[in-house]
Amino acid sequence: MAASATSPDDESETDEFEEPLQPETGGKNRRRAVLAVLPFLAIGLGNVVLIVGMGTEPLWGFAILPPVLFCSVLAYIVFSTDFLDDRT
Repeated sequence: MAASATSPDDESETDEFEEPLQPETGGKNRRRAVLAVLPFLAIGLGNVVLIVGMGTEPLWGFAILPPVLFCSVLAYIVFSTDFLDDRT
């Protein structure tokens, strides 16, 4: 009859997967950050292209470019460093 009890080795393997993301797994955080920020960056750049393409003064299109880039970079930093992870 096989024993159904788990050995101590099995517990260490499950604890390994329950720990939060470690610094050595930073690639996954960066990928997740890029995937989260990319749609908003695309919408912002699309708005700039539409404004410039509609024939209005290009200055208006480039006036909204710095806030779009700033918010995208700020969101990337927050998502990639798990800044809000301990607040949930």
